[in-house]
Amino acid sequence: MEEAKNYMNKPITINNSAKISDVIKKILKLKISRLLVTKDNIITEIVSEKDLGLLLFMDKTERALGDIPVSEISKKIISVKDTTSLNECAQKILENGIGSLTLTSNGGVVGIITKTDLVKYFVDEHSGKKMVGEYMTPYYAWEYSDSSLSKIVSKMIHEKISRVILRNRNEIPEGVITFRDLFYIALNLGNQEDVLDNSDSLVSVIFPRKGFVSDSGFGDSVKASEIMTKNLITLDYSDDLGKAGKLLLENKINGAGVLSSHGNLVGIISKSDILKALAYIE
Repeated sequence: MEEAKNYMNKPITINNSAKISDVIKKILKLKISRLLVTKDNIITEIVSEKDLGLLLFMDKTERALGDIPVSEISKKIISVKDTTSLNECAQKILENGIGSLTLTSNGGVVGIITKTDLVKYFVDEHSGKKMVGEYMTPYYAWEYSDSSLSKIVSKMIHEKISRVILRNRNEIPEGVITFRDLFYIALNLGNQEDVLDNSDSLVSVIFPRKGFVSDSGFGDSVKASEIMTKNLITLDYSDDLGKAGKLLLENKINGAGVLSSHGNLVGIISKSDILKALAYIE
């Protein structure tokens, strides 16, 4: 089994004195989903796109992003040695419900490995060995596409999920909304006239943040169908799991629908599901 250091990425950091606006700028500029946080030049914590999204959706203080320190939402890192096998890394990520691990050598952090990196490895080395249906998640969260955006966001937060499948009233799946979609919507809406926090021209975010989940603001007036991604990407139950991993990587998504032999949506296959296969592969 390959060692983690062969698939790791170089650490990209930000100081713990930085503000949320600084974090968003760096993530957008570098097109990444997480940053490692340093204190006295030592990497101690991590901040992710999901952490930022939860702040944007749930914080009701309406503070400017330049006033909120990254330390308020960053999490402690979970580390393994850079010589750890990739299946052990998969196990560790699944056990802790996280998206990445920092890698250490001689007591210091030398890299980071993510779910995406582990899926790349699975595709490279284990295609043709497992079937989608063996590892898919048969449950998937759904709502009707004419539901309000606030209902979708509240469901994501309450159930701690990253995507919601959307059906029309004929019970036919017609799209999906992901946590990442909502994160970028929060930022892109900053270009519109109704922005209240536009103090930084590079990072404009619509406010009040509670508009996403409240029964008053835009979250109640915008329908899921207006912002959903149409044409849900799918695979067949009998497809190769390596094919699924490749599909997720090529489309830069974290999950896809799974269809039965009759064409019905019967589950979701995600990067986490592929890690389940990798974690215990022989």
